[in-house]
Amino acid sequence: MEIDRKTSIMHNIHYFIKWTVLSVITGIVVGAVGAVFGHGVVIATNIWQAHYWTVFLMPVCGLVIVGLYKLFREEKNRGTNMVLDSISSGEEITVATGPLIFVSSILSHMVSASAGREGAALQIGGSMGTLIARLVHLDENDKKIAVMCGMSACFSALFGTPLAAAVFSMEVVSIGLMYYAALVPCVFASFIGAAVSFHFGLAPEHYDIGAFMEFSIPGAALAVLTGILCAVVGILFCSSLHKAGHAYRKYFPNPYIRVLVGSGLYILLTLIFNDRSYNGGGLHLIEKCFEGEMVPCYAFLMKIVFTSVALEAGFRGGEIVPTLCIGATFGATVAALLGMPVGLCAAMGMVCLFVSVTNCPVSTILMAFELFGFEAMPYFAIAIAVSFTLSGYYGLYSSQRFVYSKIRAEHINRQTH
Repeated sequence: MEIDRKTSIMHNIHYFIKWTVLSVITGIVVGAVGAVFGHGVVIATNIWQAHYWTVFLMPVCGLVIVGLYKLFREEKNRGTNMVLDSISSGEEITVATGPLIFVSSILSHMVSASAGREGAALQIGGSMGTLIARLVHLDENDKKIAVMCGMSACFSALFGTPLAAAVFSMEVVSIGLMYYAALVPCVFASFIGAAVSFHFGLAPEHYDIGAFMEFSIPGAALAVLTGILCAVVGILFCSSLHKAGHAYRKYFPNPYIRVLVGSGLYILLTLIFNDRSYNGGGLHLIEKCFEGEMVPCYAFLMKIVFTSVALEAGFRGGEIVPTLCIGATFGATVAALLGMPVGLCAAMGMVCLFVSVTNCPVSTILMAFELFGFEAMPYFAIAIAVSFTLSGYYGLYSSQRFVYSKIRAEHINRQTH
């Protein structure tokens, strides 16, 4: 027994040293690439905000994006779902995944497509993690850890939430089952990626929620109500994305025609809502909510429509920033209806929408802490728990697996709707 314990300790020490070295390398390399990508997104966003006519370039950029995936024989590339499957079932992440999502995301942002950047970060990080695993000849099990390590580093580099990024990569693949073997690599790579990104001038996201009432029974009731309503909105968002994608593929099976039709619809929507509020990822709308500016009560619905039209047509990026935008604008609407603090409700809306579409409650609570501080955590914890439970088995990622039921202590092994 004593020999076994000593052997076990030696194995743990070997694991720690190996993954400390690999996670430092991953954090530095992926963090630097993430910083470049982040600055590219910022530049592309500044371009469309300064020149609104760039939206009319959507058909051209859409054709370029589809053509690039065709050129590299990546027409069947399933993006983030492929990255998740590489961890759960060993599917290989192609070498072209990282460069393609890098270029196509920036093109999508340049023409103001309603797309995020964190979904792209997961693909870039997962792709680079796979490349590093190949270079150092890791086995299949260690390759999965390398993928999660890369995901954490790039997510953290772009969003500046290292705690949430580290846990998210371990939590998102199989709900109810955490990949603790990746804890040290993901935590180290995540903090290093955030530090590298910050060094290159990419500031972390943080929002001031302003004054709010002391937590009490009425406050708890507000948190429960917000969680319930956000679960409904989260289901609506996921359903809209999936149904839009199904309709596009059914009526326009040719990807070139599909992206042209989607571009036309998006341009039409942009002309109808001429102030460009719903174009782009949505960070500008989030900032309006926290600055106390009025947003239309239907803003969250329009953001769902804009995002579904753009992403399912073939434009690339991710759904996370639009998700946070939908949550913030819906929270602001709830605040206006109930006469509650806008900052608090917008913040609860953001984290509740995030958990309802990603099904990752632990990383969501950490994200709330990093984005908004700790003072309002009782509100966030209750709202997140309620939204997670009531959102059912809907989610953004079809490859995400539920190992355990949300409402019973039993093994179910099912996938998201």
